[in-house]
Amino acid sequence: MLNQTNIDAKDLKGKDFLTLRDFTKEEIFYFLDSAISLKKAQKEGNCPQLLKGKTLGMIFEKSSTRTRVSFEVGMSQLGGHALFLSPRDLQIGRGEPISDTAKVLSRYVDGIMIRTFAHQTIEEFAEYATVPVINALTDDYHPCQVLADLMTIYEQKGTFEGLKLTYIGDGNNMAHSLLIGAAKVGMDVAIACPKNYEPKDEIVAAAKEIAKETGATVTITNDPIEAVTDADVIYTDVWASMGFEEEQEEREKAFSTYQVNQELVSHAKETYIFLHCLPAHRGEEVSADVIDGPHSVVFDEAENRLHVQKAIMAATM
Repeated sequence: MLNQTNIDAKDLKGKDFLTLRDFTKEEIFYFLDSAISLKKAQKEGNCPQLLKGKTLGMIFEKSSTRTRVSFEVGMSQLGGHALFLSPRDLQIGRGEPISDTAKVLSRYVDGIMIRTFAHQTIEEFAEYATVPVINALTDDYHPCQVLADLMTIYEQKGTFEGLKLTYIGDGNNMAHSLLIGAAKVGMDVAIACPKNYEPKDEIVAAAKEIAKETGATVTITNDPIEAVTDADVIYTDVWASMGFEEEQEEREKAFSTYQVNQELVSHAKETYIFLHCLPAHRGEEVSADVIDGPHSVVFDEAENRLHVQKAIMAATM
């Protein structure tokens, strides 16, 4: 077990899950331990009904495959119910203040999950909601995904100590959350991005402060070979995230030397694993022989979204 402290679910009940910055290393380990236990129970056909009678409201301003299905299935496995809400279904899409929507939904549901654009939107929801708010993705952070990534790394490597995680690509919400998540658990992290596509300075600075406490190192570079050298974990994401599709052609030029392919991964450790939050564009950010090769664990990683989200919901709701 990762968590050797006295943290339990009652310590997290009612807490929002907006970024991993809001949680201690021990609390993150608690989520991971819980997810591992819930995964084992589900495989054995004995998933505990921890959220029986509870309802999760799910607000989607961005489209999704893995997020919607994993949260809905996760609530069902825990005995609860999930309610899908698009902007078309809500008065917020017609100009109702976020504060009013948050207050009203809090009277109906036991938790609110939001997948949106501006991180400020989810912070405002959390300010006015009286039930836990879970960040299923904003332009700045993707904490549920990174918790699943950490779970996958732990399953594959059995530890975070002495590991190096390398992310190649856009300094986007994935880069931000990986910086924070890796630093929190004491794993070295290197980010390689083209110039003008680096992660936000404020988030890099926060990760470096966290790393001082956990003994991790944080490296930001424009050189993908420098970043990937001796990596235990290699990670990438699409070059044009949702909301940046109009920049696709421009980004393809800027990122042309940042593809994760056999030449690049040859600089990593022979035992490296490959991660991608999906959906993936084979032939762009990653070559098919890497994502479909023996080092890739992307589908284990995708499955683990289900289990970490159950852990988050069970603890907070």
